Amino acid sequence: MKKRTLGKGGLEVSALGLGCMSMSSGYGPAADKGEMIRLIRRAHDLGVTHFDTAEAYGPFANEELVGEALQPIRNEVVIATKFGFDIDLETGKRSGGTNSRPEHIKRVADASLKRLRTDHIDLFYQHRVDADVAIEDVAAAVKQLIAEGKVKHFGMSEAAVQTIRKAHAVQPVTAIQSEYSLFWRGPEAELLPTLEELGIGFVPFSPLGAGFLTGKIDENTKFDPTDFRNLVPRFSPEARRANMTLVDLVKTVAERKGATPAQVALAWLLAQKPWIVPIPGTTKQHRLEENLGAVNVELTDNDLKEIDEASSKLKLEGARPPEAMLKMTGL
Repeated sequence: MKKRTLGKGGLEVSALGLGCMSMSSGYGPAADKGEMIRLIRRAHDLGVTHFDTAEAYGPFANEELVGEALQPIRNEVVIATKFGFDIDLETGKRSGGTNSRPEHIKRVADASLKRLRTDHIDLFYQHRVDADVAIEDVAAAVKQLIAEGKVKHFGMSEAAVQTIRKAHAVQPVTAIQSEYSLFWRGPEAELLPTLEELGIGFVPFSPLGAGFLTGKIDENTKFDPTDFRNLVPRFSPEARRANMTLVDLVKTVAERKGATPAQVALAWLLAQKPWIVPIPGTTKQHRLEENLGAVNVELTDNDLKEIDEASSKLKLEGARPPEAMLKMTGL
């Protein structure tokens, strides 16, 4: 597995990480714990060193799963987790709001360390910006956790560029996490140039468009009632039907390269910048192996030009998940 570096602090990770959320929440009922432990360890066997979780996934269940799976190989992996939602640390009950008060951040860190069965968190993200707490105070709280050795690197998720700049001035930010794929290219306007300027890594979540870019979803696909995609405008049957032109484009390139649509979609992301590290998630071993095969798919300049020119002419239907849904699922 090829390696990439996030941020100026030298955090080296596998070029593709593993997003673990779907194992516990968001896409339907939680998967079998034993099977997911085996899946996570299989990912490591295949070269993955970067595993992404959060207290909000479950809540708590996903951190516990990841902690148990990675405990035997803890010194060989990078664990990223997140704080920032108002979750009762005893009961797991969520208010639906954010909470990045410094004292809460420190309590979340201690609780996450126990669930993850470790003495340090490699990458600690603010899951969502808290409008009621100055970002400088958030960065200072994480800076203190870093000084104490409980956290190694600071990250932010779904943050605006000016907020990132303010935080970065207090405690250097190692990575920003946000949605990015051929299905959602919003970060290209302001976020990516800012990250390049500041020397911050980028970790796209939903790099396969929440499954849409795999080519396995069409207008007739039925999701589990608890799957968040049921409430996302971009996944309405009408939008899926209209957006299939993008999938057809990816399929065309995939057939020519002897790859799958998912591999081409991930290879496209990897080709954008050397400091981009996607974290596709899955609960199936064959999908894990398929996704990781993307690191061996070489897209030429002509391939990339073809994808960019053709996709720029497409008008995708439906909005991406609204903030309320992002908060509910902890994406």
